[in-house]
Amino acid sequence: MRYIILLAFIALFNFGLKAQIPENTKPKLVVGIVVDQMRYDYLSRFWDRFGDDGFKRLVNEGFNFKNHHFNYVPTYTGPGHASVWTGTTPMNHGIIGNNWFNKFENNFVYCAEDDSVEPVGTNSDAGKMSPHRMKTTSVADQNRLHTQMRGKTIGVAVKDRGSILPAGHTANAAYWFNAGEEGRFITSSFYLDELPEWVLDFNNSGKAASYLKTWNTLYDIETYTESGSDKNEFEGGFKGKKEAVFPYDLKALSAKNGNFSIINSTPFGNDLTTDFALAAIKGEELGQDEITDFLTLSYSSTDYVGHNFGVNSKEIEDTYLRLDQNIAEVLNYLDKNIGKGEYTIFITADHGAVDVPSYLQSVNIPGGYFDDNQFKKALEKFVAKEFNEENLIQNVSNGQVFFDYKNLQEAGVNAEKLEKAVAQYILQQDQIDKVVTRSQLTGASFNSGIMESIQNGFNQRRSGDVVFVINPATIIYSKTGSTHGSGLTYDTHAPLIFYGAGIKQGSTTQRSVIPDIAPTVSALLGIAFPNGATGQPLFMMLDK
Repeated sequence: MRYIILLAFIALFNFGLKAQIPENTKPKLVVGIVVDQMRYDYLSRFWDRFGDDGFKRLVNEGFNFKNHHFNYVPTYTGPGHASVWTGTTPMNHGIIGNNWFNKFENNFVYCAEDDSVEPVGTNSDAGKMSPHRMKTTSVADQNRLHTQMRGKTIGVAVKDRGSILPAGHTANAAYWFNAGEEGRFITSSFYLDELPEWVLDFNNSGKAASYLKTWNTLYDIETYTESGSDKNEFEGGFKGKKEAVFPYDLKALSAKNGNFSIINSTPFGNDLTTDFALAAIKGEELGQDEITDFLTLSYSSTDYVGHNFGVNSKEIEDTYLRLDQNIAEVLNYLDKNIGKGEYTIFITADHGAVDVPSYLQSVNIPGGYFDDNQFKKALEKFVAKEFNEENLIQNVSNGQVFFDYKNLQEAGVNAEKLEKAVAQYILQQDQIDKVVTRSQLTGASFNSGIMESIQNGFNQRRSGDVVFVINPATIIYSKTGSTHGSGLTYDTHAPLIFYGAGIKQGSTTQRSVIPDIAPTVSALLGIAFPNGATGQPLFMMLDK
């Protein structure tokens, strides 16, 4: 009798477990969306104008992390995409900028360039790209390893780095838009020997050329009340048009603005990206079996528009209202072709952006512009006089000072002594907020504030010897348009929304950081974390 009761208890226990934990909760497809230069407050700022099927659907039915931040500097596109997908910071994945000074080769390198590969779909060097400079795996790589390479990964973006770095080292393909004269999506021999038929068909469809049309506001411009006046002195605009005001005849302006490249700087670049992404899902048959596939999707045009017109422009408002429609189109396509509850989406950004400092100055908020060329000349002059030696400074860029160690050795100059002298000098200069040296970054562990962010962005091999931070809302940029790169909240506070299979509805104001995203996806799929991951799974969304 006791034996029968024990068996019944075990059966009930197992039944309870099965009732709580579905046997197969893995999505057929994970779509990771990175919106280039999206500040968190764009969600709330434009909320009333969004439709029900885009951002609102994600927020209302998914899980919204309201206090999500980048925990490193610099906040640029390359490091941002790498950090989202690797679950760590530049300290470990090595992508310390879009471009950075390579002190071993005494030249600048681009985060995705690779002269060892050949372009595919073009004869241009724009195709000589790969993720080889990224030192760690992405979560998409881990999925490929976990599934014995049966789960597919496809990367899509207008920018090469926005496609390549998220897709990782094992992707089946990454595609990016070669604008200019060609206006075609391309790849490199790192992935493929030739473009698939579906890509050739897309490139030959005339879809890109169809977006060389007039860009006017989606709705009556008078209803665009969440942005400044259309005509102002804080926007760049396009060559060939006297004022940066709607409408923009892109076909007429294209010849003076890089031909197809002008599309990138309008919301039509996001339309084109959506078109290609949906073609990729169909052409690659993503999400059509029980083995999880990945689509890494980056919307780049938001960044181009922000840089050109600024975060307070009518143009940026229109771009996000149209992006809302792109998100709705992707969701509706996935519902129809993959199935509701069969896919998981997350959406985040690679960085935010600052209000145009000249605009901030006009309303009595501190802001400014930093002349890095003048700063570099003054620093080199100081060092030469202080140490009675020329050429001790090898390079100054990206807020870093690189020493020439060969010249230091020949001159008998101690590196730490030079560090201290340079740091002390820089801190006395106008517009400088903070300075930290290599010795400080490698000899201590910072656990809060900007110093922690600097340390998380500092790669011992690739970074410089002195790091400096300029004042808030002070930038190295033109006096029109917005930019990014700092560790301040306008650059670090980014959206993060999860939606779909395995995701419960809810929200939190508990702080989370960009490196938490990839481990969360790994935990959801039951696969290994990326090999350099330092983030933690977002338990408040995953735990039952």
